[in-house]
Amino acid sequence: MSEGYEALRAGAAWLDLSARGRITARGRDRVRLLHNITSNEVKKMTPGSGCYAFLLNPQGRIQADLSLLSFADHFLIDTEPDLREKVLRLIRRYIISDQVELEDITSQTAAIGVEGPLAESFRPPDDCTKAPFSLTGQPGYRIYCAAGEMRKIVGQLEAAGARPATPGDARVVRIENGKPRYGEDIGETSLPQETQQMHAVSFTKGCYLGQEIVERIRTQGHVNKNLVRLEIDGSEPAVPGARLMVDGKEAEITSSVYSPHFGKVIALAYVRGA
Repeated sequence: MSEGYEALRAGAAWLDLSARGRITARGRDRVRLLHNITSNEVKKMTPGSGCYAFLLNPQGRIQADLSLLSFADHFLIDTEPDLREKVLRLIRRYIISDQVELEDITSQTAAIGVEGPLAESFRPPDDCTKAPFSLTGQPGYRIYCAAGEMRKIVGQLEAAGARPATPGDARVVRIENGKPRYGEDIGETSLPQETQQMHAVSFTKGCYLGQEIVERIRTQGHVNKNLVRLEIDGSEPAVPGARLMVDGKEAEITSSVYSPHFGKVIALAYVRGA
């Protein structure tokens, strides 16, 4: 077991998340626009609060996921590296007469994840932004800072006892925790209810893009498949797309890892009729 994996499981680790996309949304109509095109309750956010949300198409399919952090005069949009340009394009498509300015600040800024059971005992520097986001599903938070400040902050975290964790370490812990990732476990044809990530969806906010389909599924109470966490005896991870039977139902693997903690393979899979 690597040092980073152990820190994520039992201590505190830092993760370089600077490759993730970071976009600011400013302007007087920013709240209304983001409320109308995302699946979560943006209008009720207050400065310092964050939420996870989907960008859906009119058919209710997930085109992207993102984390929103509210400030007094803007929002910070945090998304997967591969979704940065797509999210910009999708939001701009719906800026018609709205007074909203978007800026990609990825290259000027850095993002550091501090995650693990002891993460909250590490205080971030006062001149940084702290957000309640976790990549792995472990307790923790995210620090945003100027790109030039990252080395100093990492030095402070390491001096306090945080250990570096790799993307591979983070992926193992994320899958152990049953936390899906867009592009791996969630895609453009996924429906919100299929992913089981309903903390990304508000059922009280009223109309938003794709809402009619999401509400129809809620009323009917049924989707054909659900993303679930599986434990599989063995040491060899299953390949994405592999099919197996789970309690008599067909499952299709989206991601899997060998878990040192559980001593078996942990997988995420869509199970039909689950």
